[in-house]
Amino acid sequence: MAVATVAARYAKSLIDLAQEKGLTETMYKDMQFFKKTVDQSRPLLLMLKNPIVRAEKKSAILKAVFAKRVDPVTMAFFEIIAKKNREPIMDAIAHEFINQYDRLKGVERATVITTVPLTEALRKKFSDMVMKTTGGKVVELEEKIDSKLIGGYVLRVGDQQIDGSIRSQLNDLRLQFLN
Repeated sequence: MAVATVAARYAKSLIDLAQEKGLTETMYKDMQFFKKTVDQSRPLLLMLKNPIVRAEKKSAILKAVFAKRVDPVTMAFFEIIAKKNREPIMDAIAHEFINQYDRLKGVERATVITTVPLTEALRKKFSDMVMKTTGGKVVELEEKIDSKLIGGYVLRVGDQQIDGSIRSQLNDLRLQFLN
């Protein structure tokens, strides 16, 4: 079974449990914390994905790192994942939980890549663009700076991408001249 499918099932179960216990916001913050920690600690991610490291050792490390920082229900979920030998997909589960939470709350995440930091006016303009394309959902805009862009922007919303960069426009122009 594909990792995404399994991760989606575990995330769905966790979000249902969170709603039932009234801990949706808490678990959302815990999953964001877990995802951020794993993204910033490559050794932790590699250890979770390593099939040679025993499940008991992984569970002990997870407990040492997260037990005091996350809700007991979240920690119990981590222990269940460890018992089921699903530690290699824990980052995917956390990512899918965050996606399902966003869908539940009507939030759309978008990434805008520019050459310079956005001004407040540009930030609002990009948020309005995303709201218009998604049907008025609340927008969380992630800003990235890429010095390789000559100018303009690249806006990603879900699996859609709007490329308004000068590099893209120059490539289009070059193709027109070739034709």
